[in-house]
Amino acid sequence: MTNTQVTLVQVDNYGPWTVTPEPRREVDLQTLQSRLYADLSQLFGNREGYVFFTRFDNMIAVTNGLDREAHALIQESVANRYPVTVSLGVATDPSPAAALGDATNQLQAAGSAQDEDRTQILGGGFLAGADRTDADVQIAHFDVIDATGKYTDKLNAFDSFIRIEQGYAELMRHMRRAHDSLSFFVGGDNVIAVCPELTPAAYRDAIDHVAGEVDVDLQVGVGRARTAQDAGMRAKHALEECRHEGTAVEFGDGSHY
Repeated sequence: MTNTQVTLVQVDNYGPWTVTPEPRREVDLQTLQSRLYADLSQLFGNREGYVFFTRFDNMIAVTNGLDREAHALIQESVANRYPVTVSLGVATDPSPAAALGDATNQLQAAGSAQDEDRTQILGGGFLAGADRTDADVQIAHFDVIDATGKYTDKLNAFDSFIRIEQGYAELMRHMRRAHDSLSFFVGGDNVIAVCPELTPAAYRDAIDHVAGEVDVDLQVGVGRARTAQDAGMRAKHALEECRHEGTAVEFGDGSHY
């Protein structure tokens, strides 16, 4: 059974800040958002976690192994580097989607995201060391089969982007609705999904669903480990096996489907 610890990262009072004392230039806001994501990626990554940008003012991290003190240090680092602060809600559940729901509730219960008095909240529960196992996190790394040949080298860049985004959007919806998984576009033609304990048949079903709905062909490598980064690396190696063997689904334990 998986046991995924999820952290919701929410920038405090971000909307009002962007227009106070007057609207800020969009280029400056985009720069701040991208730099904040890059720093958070490193801060969580240095502790074996993953963070995904989603809407930038809200980011989602998989944080198995990070305790309350580690989260507080990340908040402190952001406050020291940026004109904004972040609040963090944390929860653990076999279902990543359920964990995110609980983490979200922690912040919503503390006040609105645009409440200037709700700052640097750190709420929720943390997975105790004694409860951790080597199978807590399941990561699936999807990519589009021959995206370069089908899209990048044949279509203009924007139309290629549309096709990749269509595949991502349909996969994201399906994995959320059918399997309580959280899927994130991570650049190029790659999507990383944080999943509960799913069978090879579930991944095959997801691939078939996306192909049937939007005519985008996917393959996936799946990894399981104690932390997000270890699971992610196993998934990446499994995906390489897909490419080498011409298979649709590969697990990090060497099984293929």
